Amino acid sequence: MDRRAFIKLTAITGTSAALTSCGSPELPLIRFVPDEDLVPGIAEWKPSVCPACRAGCGVIVRVIEGDAEVVRNEQRGVMKMGLAKKLEGNPAHPINQGALCPRGQAAIQLTYHPDRIAHPLKRSGNRGTGQFEQITWEAAIAELVSRLDGLAEPRKLAVITRTGASARHDLVAEFLNRLGAPPLVPFEVFSDDVLRRANAISFGHEQVPTFDLSQSRYAIAFGADFLGTWNSPVAQNVAYGRMRQGRPGIRGRFVMVEPRMSQTGANADEWIPARPGTEGVLALGLAHVMLAAKLRPGDAAGRAGAAIDGWSGGLTAYAPDAVEKRTGVPVKRIERLAHELATQRPAVAIIGGAPLAQTNGLFQALAVNALNALLGNVGEPGGLQFQPQMAPAAGRSRPGLDPARTLSTLATEMLSADRLPSVLLLDGANPVFGAPPAWRVRDALLKVPFIASFGSFLDDTSVLADLILPDNSFLESWVDARPESGATVAVAAMAPPAMRPLHDTRATPDVLLDVAGRLKRPLNLPWKTYDELLKSAVVAGIPAADADDAWTRACQQGGVWSDPARPSQVATRQTPVTVRSSPVSDREPRFDGDANQFPFHLLPFASTGGFDGSTAHLPWLQEMPDPLTTAMWSTWVEVNPQTAARLQIADGDIVELASSQGALRAPALVSPGIAPDVIAMPVGQGHQTFTRYASGRGANPLGLVAPIVEDDTGALAWAATRVKVMRVGGRDGKLILFAGSKTEHPERSR
Repeated sequence: MDRRAFIKLTAITGTSAALTSCGSPELPLIRFVPDEDLVPGIAEWKPSVCPACRAGCGVIVRVIEGDAEVVRNEQRGVMKMGLAKKLEGNPAHPINQGALCPRGQAAIQLTYHPDRIAHPLKRSGNRGTGQFEQITWEAAIAELVSRLDGLAEPRKLAVITRTGASARHDLVAEFLNRLGAPPLVPFEVFSDDVLRRANAISFGHEQVPTFDLSQSRYAIAFGADFLGTWNSPVAQNVAYGRMRQGRPGIRGRFVMVEPRMSQTGANADEWIPARPGTEGVLALGLAHVMLAAKLRPGDAAGRAGAAIDGWSGGLTAYAPDAVEKRTGVPVKRIERLAHELATQRPAVAIIGGAPLAQTNGLFQALAVNALNALLGNVGEPGGLQFQPQMAPAAGRSRPGLDPARTLSTLATEMLSADRLPSVLLLDGANPVFGAPPAWRVRDALLKVPFIASFGSFLDDTSVLADLILPDNSFLESWVDARPESGATVAVAAMAPPAMRPLHDTRATPDVLLDVAGRLKRPLNLPWKTYDELLKSAVVAGIPAADADDAWTRACQQGGVWSDPARPSQVATRQTPVTVRSSPVSDREPRFDGDANQFPFHLLPFASTGGFDGSTAHLPWLQEMPDPLTTAMWSTWVEVNPQTAARLQIADGDIVELASSQGALRAPALVSPGIAPDVIAMPVGQGHQTFTRYASGRGANPLGLVAPIVEDDTGALAWAATRVKVMRVGGRDGKLILFAGSKTEHPERSR
């Protein structure tokens, strides 16, 4: 037996033994690099940008050029590039500073996935059956051009995409602008639009803030799982580590307010389960105590006045006893927390996740903003800051978004015969999976005459497409992102291809630029290629003599970012932070479902591996145990022990969860880290179509969410649905735990 065969055998048998101990959820070792490509060679590290979420982390890619690879490339007459083997965080990148989360590590599987679409496809069967035939790129582009040329009027074109600022996003927006079509429609399950609106009102910045935890001595979070899945987790983990142990003699204190213990809550010094929808009331209760006891920091008085004075006569309605009745948090705890916040400075309050997804989400966000203003931390070290933003790519003439044009309104249009789009383009979004059933997104899509998708995988939405023009993976293409949060300097992450394309795919921006030039009325976009677009953004405002050097440096380091000492070296948009008056009426949260019939609050939460469902097709993430429950390859329903005892539910029992919108069944997991009146369930599983690793696996809690919205912004209030739960069967083996079982909870007698 040679060395390579021995290594392969021991790897497979070792992994088999490990997986057998945790339930043998899948075949043992999943490999994506063909054996013939596993050749010795010289390793080189190249920059790239992680696509797993919108944080915009920089990565470096370990690329190996082996002798066999060189020969094959020479025979094909293509550029000499190796194969990517490993991803790590880019140490030079201001967002993640060399660190990388599990989703980022697993992103390499996007390139080598066995179910990745390798060629342009045209539908050959009924919609939704997944029946496609392979066609050439020339035929695919000609088909799309023909459909766009055949539009009776530009408003008959619609585009649905994922959120996130980038030059690619700018291109799509300008494409629609020059065509005269409506703005693109972004869709994201766990959107932060409510927080952006609140920050625009309170501070004049419509963006998610950066929290300077590294210099904080005290932090209190309201629902924001900032160490797990919310906002920019890697940057926030780095900062949190410095807050806790990065300064000699100082260890910051952290308090978490949430109804279900998250990964972040598990790291807190104190965990407080407030009633859903009352987190803002608690924030104003803390502010009331600080004012009544004259604990307000002296240098915060002037700046905080505008944020506080408009609230119910200076917060008189938020005395601790009144707050206790509404939130369930005891008076003594409220008073103690307020004193800690005021005396352990700098301190910062963070809100995100479920509190923003209530019908009173804007009120809650503004209340926490007011607390931060009272603490005097806005724009200050250790507090709440706003990352300067890179200017958009040159050539854009209008904003790419219309706040009133949402997926809900687009679905309504598609169900209306006179407003039905003739052509719909899909770019990275999966609204059939993520939207509430009442929006009838799938029914609406079935009415659209022609749908084209630029996705790399067949998912619940792209399976309905008529034409698929598969994108390169992020390692095979130019890639970019403009992070809105996570650093204190402006950042535009970008990088050239790290490896050659494995399949007959093309970068979507280059396809759109090609299409724009082939239309009967060419759009005359100012760029010919994607890299030309990126270069125009990088060198904007830089003297011509220095432009080439700046571009080369950006390609080598993985982007461009401003130097705090020389902020004018890159084109940025930065406005001063000013605290403004921001009162919004204090409303009690509304919930869909009568409390007598549906006694529990449903809390869907982003899972560490599956996130919002977009990474559920990656087997490394399916195989990764959940950090709190150790569950893997499965979905579950978290139930409080008191509730479980009353309903005679034990770990692994099959329960039925029902709302006014529908019902699902999944195994129960009894957890002490959840309030008795809350039922929680991870998002990620439950896809009908999403490769061999995610299709038909588990259940999707978003299918229970009612179409109820936040009162002031119209954003989906995905945490405002009530449910009922009942045991319907015993264990069926669908709850797979890394440890095999939970011995700390005795089995219910049967």
